[in-house]
Amino acid sequence: MIIISSVFSTSLWAQSPTLILKEVSQKTSPDLLKQTRQILQLAEYIGVDYSEAVTAGNISNPDEFAEMQQFASIIIEKTNLLANDVPNSLTADALQLQQAIADKSSLDVIQGLSQKIRKQLLSQSPALVLPTQLLPKENVKQLFIENCSTCHGDLGQGDGPLAKSLSPEPTNFTDQERALNRSLLGLYDAISDGLDGSAMRAFSELNDQQRWSLAFYVGSLAFEPSAATLEHIKYDANIELQQWVNSNPTQLLQQNVDINRSQLERLRSQPELLFQHAQSPISTARTNLQAAVDAYHANELTQAQTLAVSAYLDGFELIENTLDAHDSSLRKSIEGQLLNFRNLLKTEGQTTLVNQEFASILAQLNQAETVLTGQSLSNNAMFSAALIILLREGLEALLVIIALMTVLIKTERQDAIKFVHFGWISALAAGVLTWWAADNLISISGASRELMEGGAALLAALVLFYVGYWMHSKTQGSKWQSYIKNNVDRHLNTGTLWGLTGLAFISVYREVFETILFYQSLLTQAIGSTSSNEQVSYLIYGLLAGIAILAVIAWLMMRYSVKLPLARFFSVSSYFMLVLAFVLAGKGISALQEAAVINLTPFPFDVSISWLGIASTWQGLSTQMVIVVLFSLLVIRNRDVK
Repeated sequence: MIIISSVFSTSLWAQSPTLILKEVSQKTSPDLLKQTRQILQLAEYIGVDYSEAVTAGNISNPDEFAEMQQFASIIIEKTNLLANDVPNSLTADALQLQQAIADKSSLDVIQGLSQKIRKQLLSQSPALVLPTQLLPKENVKQLFIENCSTCHGDLGQGDGPLAKSLSPEPTNFTDQERALNRSLLGLYDAISDGLDGSAMRAFSELNDQQRWSLAFYVGSLAFEPSAATLEHIKYDANIELQQWVNSNPTQLLQQNVDINRSQLERLRSQPELLFQHAQSPISTARTNLQAAVDAYHANELTQAQTLAVSAYLDGFELIENTLDAHDSSLRKSIEGQLLNFRNLLKTEGQTTLVNQEFASILAQLNQAETVLTGQSLSNNAMFSAALIILLREGLEALLVIIALMTVLIKTERQDAIKFVHFGWISALAAGVLTWWAADNLISISGASRELMEGGAALLAALVLFYVGYWMHSKTQGSKWQSYIKNNVDRHLNTGTLWGLTGLAFISVYREVFETILFYQSLLTQAIGSTSSNEQVSYLIYGLLAGIAILAVIAWLMMRYSVKLPLARFFSVSSYFMLVLAFVLAGKGISALQEAAVINLTPFPFDVSISWLGIASTWQGLSTQMVIVVLFSLLVIRNRDVK
C-alpha cells in the first residue's frame, strides 16, 4: 500500500501539467547541474548494462565492455572538472568504479558503486517540482513512434530500422531486468540531454511535459498491469514522488517494505495512476514551503523564494474562495503570511526567524484544513460562492464594456459597437481556449498565470486612465459638440475602432481565465462531497444568478447613461474610468508581486480593501497614488487652460 506524494505541485483548477525543474539558484549554476545530471545518468547506465558486458568474470560482449570503460572514464573527467563543487569522496568512488570494471567485478559490486555515486549527487541536487499531469497515453505513444521508433522500434524493443547499424544497439525498453534498474529520472535525462558516447541524441525540441511523459511511457513498457485492482493499492506518505522518480524499482523494493512487486509493477505500467491521487492545494502549499525552507537552509535563496511563490500560487490560492466562505479572517492571515514569507528568504542568516514563520504558517494551514475538511460548503454557501466569484470577476470587465459602448452611442457611432462586441466575445473564447490548452497541451504555472493577469491589468489601467482624462477634457457641452463636428469621424477610424476591440478584449480576457480557475476549484469540492449532484446544481444556480445580475446591471447602465446630458455624462464617466484604472493598477501590481516579478514591501499597517484593489504594500499604494495625483494635476491643468 503506497503513496506517491509530497512533491506534487497540484492545481485543482485544471490539474495543469506543471513540469518545472528548478535548475538555477545562487549556489547551483545551470552548467554544474547539467554536469552532475550527466554523471547520474552515466552511473545508472553502467549499473544497468554491465550485465551484458561481463558474465561470471569474463567479457561476454566486447563492445558493451568498451562502452562501460568509456562511460567510467567520462564520469572521472566530469568529477575532476567539478572537484570544487562535489564531495571529495565522489572522485574516489569514480576511480573505484573504473577499476572494478577493469577487474571485471561482479554485477553486485558495480551496481553498488554506481548507486553510491548517484546517492551522493542526488543528496545535494536541487529539489525537483515534478509533474501533476502527463499527456494522454495515446498522445505519448504517437510521440514515441514519431521520435524514437526509428531506433527503438514501435514497441520499444530496440529493433527499429536503424538498430543494427548502431553501436551500442538501442535499448530494449521491454527488458524487465534492465527496467528494474532504470530510474525515471535517468530516462528523462537521456531524453533531455542525450547520452555521451552513443547514438542517443538530446531531444531539446520537445517541451518538459513531452519529455516527462515519454520517460514515464518508456519506463512502463517492461511491466504488465497486475491483476490487483486500484483499491488494493494504499497510499502512504512513506514514499514521495521525488523518491519514486529518482530511484529505480529495485531500490524502491529495498528502501520501503510497504511496496511489493505487484504494486510496483502496476504503478510502473500505469503511471497515470500516480496522478489520480494528487495532493490537495493545502498539501501542495505545505510541500513547497518545506522545500523552500530546505533550500534556504542550503543557501539556495533563489530556489527558496521560487518555491515559496509556488506554495501560494499553485497551492493556497486555489482554495481561497472556499476558505473565505468559512473564515475570511483566517484566509486573509494565511495569504498575508505566505506573501510576506518569501521576503524573509531573500537574506541569509535568518534561520531562526524563517523556522518560526514556517511553523506559524503550517499551524494556520492545519487550521484551514480542519475548517475545510470538518465541514463541506452548504448548498447556500456553494450558491453564494459561485455568485460572488462571477460578480467580482465580471463586474469590472462589464463596466469597461458598457462605458465603451455608451461613448460610441453618444458620438452617434452605433455602427462601431460591433468592434466592442467582437472584443469581449473573442476574449471569452480565448479565455476558455487558454484554460483548455493549459489543461491539455501546455504548462502554465501559477506564476505565469499571475504574470499574464498582472500585465493585462496594468495595460488596461493605462488605457482607462488615458480615456478618463480624455473624457474629462470634454465635460463642457460646447467643447464636445465642437469635437464631434471636427474630430469624431476622423479619429474614430478603423485603427481606433480596432483599438476599442483590443481594450474590450484585454478587460474581459484577464477575468475569464481566473474565473474558470475558481469555478474549477469549487466544482472539484462539489464533486468530492457526499451530495455531489446537489452541490453541482447549486454551483450552476449561482453561476446563472450571477449572469442574470450582470445582465440587469448592463441594461440599467445602458438605459440611463445615454440619457445623461453630455457634460454630466463625460464628467461622471471620466471619474468612473479613473476608479477602474485605480482598481486595476492595484490588482496588476499585486498579481506581479504574487508572481515575484515586483518586490513586495509591506506597509506598516493594514489598509487593504480588496474590492478597490488596495493592498498593504508600498509598491501597490505608490502606484495607485501616482494615478490619483497625476489625474488631479491634469484636471487642474485643464481648468487653467479653460
